Amino acid sequence: MGLLDSVTSMLGSSGAGEEPGTSHSILAAALEYVNQQPGGVTGLVQQFEQNGLGGVVSSWVGNGANQPVSPDQVQSVLGDGAINSIAQKAGVSPDQISTVLSQVLPHLVDKATPNGEVPQGGTVDSTSVLSALGGLFGKQA
Repeated sequence: MGLLDSVTSMLGSSGAGEEPGTSHSILAAALEYVNQQPGGVTGLVQQFEQNGLGGVVSSWVGNGANQPVSPDQVQSVLGDGAINSIAQKAGVSPDQISTVLSQVLPHLVDKATPNGEVPQGGTVDSTSVLSALGGLFGKQA
């Protein structure tokens, strides 16, 4: 199952009415959030470290396997304001976005930190990251 399938499943896809762009919207909203943090990816990494999840986020930046993060941990690290903002921009409910971000953020940070290094300036090139993540989506039917 690709990342797109996972995201669609987490959103409770009803099939006929589900927009294929929803997953892209979630990724775009998450990227925008990361880039708006003071320090970009560095700021996001610091948020996870300050909330006791330094080992988890370090695995996303590093070259090894990405450790999982729970929806509750994402909610705790980002806070209600950020969750609501990302959900609104992505067009999904706040309840859904923590679950989706728990799956998306490890991949996003991993793809944004090639060779285990945070990009200079901390901002993420959304075009290259979305392109890299697109390979995880698999083919649309």
